[in-house]
Amino acid sequence: MSELKIGMIGLDTSHVTAFVDLLNDKSHEFHVPGCQVVKAFPGGSAKFSLSANRVEGFTEELKKRNVEIVDSIEALAGLDAYFLESVDGDQHLEQFKVLAQFGKPVFIDKPLACNYADAKAIVEIAKDKNIPLMSCSSIRYALGINDLKKEEDTEVFACQAFGPMNLLDDYRDYFWYGIHSTEIVFAMLGKGCESVQVIPTQHADLLFGRWADGRIGSILGNRNGVWEFGCTITTNTHQRQAVASGAVPYYSMLLKEVVPFFQTGKSPLDIEESLNIIAFLEAASRSRAANGALVKIADL
Repeated sequence: MSELKIGMIGLDTSHVTAFVDLLNDKSHEFHVPGCQVVKAFPGGSAKFSLSANRVEGFTEELKKRNVEIVDSIEALAGLDAYFLESVDGDQHLEQFKVLAQFGKPVFIDKPLACNYADAKAIVEIAKDKNIPLMSCSSIRYALGINDLKKEEDTEVFACQAFGPMNLLDDYRDYFWYGIHSTEIVFAMLGKGCESVQVIPTQHADLLFGRWADGRIGSILGNRNGVWEFGCTITTNTHQRQAVASGAVPYYSMLLKEVVPFFQTGKSPLDIEESLNIIAFLEAASRSRAANGALVKIADL
């Protein structure tokens, strides 16, 4: 199979250089074959400081890597697939509307969107136009997380995840870093969360979700400088614990899933699960704003 030519939108995150290095550099220790990023649109968000302050630098880095920089998303037409990398999730819906016109597979980096309404609209457009769509955090496929469940674990009754959950002044609370540990919970339990409740404190927040079939998922998000992700799961056979390992870079593990998706148009992840993750974060955000009130997904 010949290499696919890939376009990239949003050069305001370190993911863009990491992905280009892993895909384009055949000498890279963790090279993932099958795709080459050939063109990119810088984008950028004036309302989010970590976008506005970084887009120029990452654009220059991609130029050094021989990626052609274009001045619009429309100028990326004619390629085989697309990474939507814009770090400001509030931009994703409008940018995806343009990408959907191309009729090619799209990977939307976390978060799918920064609110449930936008995320739902993106998924509806993808279904209406038959656009293959995948969206997730790289932590889902990290060593330790991706291989925690064993063949004999036919049921997972509960998942307790943990990870850093810093809050920013100019980004919607849990949609920045909370999505990573939330992704772990859904990787273990799948979709079906129906309600969320939050206990917020100065140094950490506890997010508690109940699934429609009675299973439970919780997240302890810390703000004390500990940068580890992991979880404990309760299965029909064992209590299993894991901490995500970077022995193979998270991004390399992710791209091993994304490249076949680009090649076949078949995502390894149900987009409805990704949508339920955004619903969880939306409900958690509303619960936090309401001093820990329970929020039902059906009411979003």
